[in-house]
Amino acid sequence: MTIHLYGIPNCDTVKKARTWLDAQGRAYIFHDYKKEGADPERIAGWIAAAGLDLVVNRKGTTFRALSEDDKARAADAATAPALLAANPSVIKRPIAEHAGGILVGFKPDEWAAALG
Repeated sequence: MTIHLYGIPNCDTVKKARTWLDAQGRAYIFHDYKKEGADPERIAGWIAAAGLDLVVNRKGTTFRALSEDDKARAADAATAPALLAANPSVIKRPIAEHAGGILVGFKPDEWAAALG
C-alpha cells in the first residue's frame, strides 16, 4: 500500500515528514487539505483508529480562535469530523495512512518503526 500523507504544505511538521519520507526513499501521495479539502468520513475513521485527543490539534491558533460551541463540537467524536473537515487546520498534522494503520504527527523513531 502506498503511503497517503495528509496535511498542509507550509506546515513545518509536514515539511519535516515529507523530507524524512524522501530521504528514506518512501513513495507517498500527498493530500493538501487547502486544495483538496478534508473528508469527514475519513476523519471519523482516524478518530476511531487513533482517538479524538490525538487527531484534534488543540495547540494551534485556529483551534484557539474557534467559538466555545465549536470547541465543544471538537471534543465530541460524533460532531468533530464535520467540524474538522470545515476547519482542516484543526487536524493534527501530518496524518499518514499506511498498510499497518495510521500515524498522527511526526516522530521519526515512531515512523521508522511503523514503516519499516
